[in-house]
Amino acid sequence: MSARNTDDTGVVVIGLGRFGCHLATSLTQLGHEVLAIDHSADRVQKWSRSLDRVVQADATEEGALRQIGVTEFRRVVVAIGASLDASVLTVLALAELGIPQIWARATSEKHAKILGSVGAHHVIFPEAETGERVAHLIVSKMLDFIEFGDDFAIARVRVPDALVGRPLRELAPADRYGVMVVGAKRPGERFRYADPGTVLTAGSMLIVEGSIAQLQRFAALT
Repeated sequence: MSARNTDDTGVVVIGLGRFGCHLATSLTQLGHEVLAIDHSADRVQKWSRSLDRVVQADATEEGALRQIGVTEFRRVVVAIGASLDASVLTVLALAELGIPQIWARATSEKHAKILGSVGAHHVIFPEAETGERVAHLIVSKMLDFIEFGDDFAIARVRVPDALVGRPLRELAPADRYGVMVVGAKRPGERFRYADPGTVLTAGSMLIVEGSIAQLQRFAALT
């Protein structure tokens, strides 16, 4: 068996329906290696022209996933939406393989609870999420993300360790981090508007704004 992919850039997307193919395309455009899997030969043939690696396989089978190299990846997204049984069994197979980050699509709150109980680490609801937004969340340390166009976005991130105990005025120089902190939440408190004197404590959450690249770099500090 090959060693697990340790560069943390590759993502497996299982299920090439509307959401899955949109997500796989977004991840590819962000420069990440994508291994796409679907049980349908027609879908595999269709998307093999625009995605680098597309494989036809039964993702509910642990052996099949191992054979095509899924264990080499740290992150897997189960984008199956048409079959609840298939999505649950796929998450279970991935959990048995020890995949560190399993993201799974849910179609209802009940479905989400089942996915979580069998091993999903993150549950997403595509009806309320776009492929681009989920792609950014999967490949960065941002906890939440909203893009407004023209490469401007707002994100929720954990406070970087290097900034704990320091006031926000030290983040002021735009050439240092390139982001602006607009809100802060200390542990056990609610979010408040940030001011220059706000001191960042361990476990705090921040709301920051800036370009997508700037937000990703800042989130990577955590």
